[in-house]
Amino acid sequence: MSAARSGPGPIGFRISATGSAGLDWPMLDATWAMAGELDAFDAGWTSDHLSDASRPRGGVAFESLTTLAALAHRVPGLWLGVAVLSATFRHPALVAKAATVLDNVTGGRFILGLGAGWHEGEHRAFGIPLPEPVQRFDRLEHTLEVLRALFSPQSAAAPGVSVESPSFPLRGATNEPGAVRPEGPAIWLGGQRRRGIALAARYAEGWPMPGNRPGDVVYFTVKRDEIRRELETAGRDPDQFTFAAQIDCGASSATRAEALGTARRFARAGASHLILGIPASAGPDGLGAMAREVAEPIRDALAMPDAAAERR
Repeated sequence: MSAARSGPGPIGFRISATGSAGLDWPMLDATWAMAGELDAFDAGWTSDHLSDASRPRGGVAFESLTTLAALAHRVPGLWLGVAVLSATFRHPALVAKAATVLDNVTGGRFILGLGAGWHEGEHRAFGIPLPEPVQRFDRLEHTLEVLRALFSPQSAAAPGVSVESPSFPLRGATNEPGAVRPEGPAIWLGGQRRRGIALAARYAEGWPMPGNRPGDVVYFTVKRDEIRRELETAGRDPDQFTFAAQIDCGASSATRAEALGTARRFARAGASHLILGIPASAGPDGLGAMAREVAEPIRDALAMPDAAAERR
């Protein structure tokens, strides 16, 4: 595959990370297969949870990176993304290697979303430390330093790269084979407050609004403005940054009609990518209905080119 353009098109789909009872692999596989048959989407998204994010602990969840690797063949030509990986779950060297695999699999169309981590019960159940917020964001920043080094051209061959990190030091590390995308996989950061927004302005190409606030146009607008100001302070062009909104489309005609109206409001508020979610139980039929009743109308309303044409 040749390297893709720098970012995804306007519309992605996502299976909800909450309320996942009844989801199994055949249903998930069939839903993604349906997505690959449609011209409605530019990207497919997963979230990063070890259990149902709506519950204190327990519930169905498929690990995000292996899920994307297994399902990539179902949606050829689409971007793939995680919104967002918890930096507490994995060593950044393993994140870099996995992201590089997905970058190669997709021909440069992989988005590595990252966050500091938040679900206390999930961490406790699996014995994974969840530090206080300051330490959590220290770890996230150290992770970004390591990823930047391992995605650099210098990491493609010996002598490799070294990073004097208090958390994750590198000593002549290489990342071979390297990514298809010359600058490495795209990094999006899901920060909400001052430090997270500053990290996004420094390291990221995009910002996905949090999954626990789907449809909140006011919140999106406030954070969009904060991030734009921080980008300008950092000397970056905010118009080259992707702002992604998340919308829960539900599983009925009424909820999909409401979602279409919300999608239009997000587009007017400056969202450059819309992540349209359906509940896990909706399956392929629910995805098809969402494509017809939400994705295709919003694409037509905004005079967006269809996803298939974008991938040709």
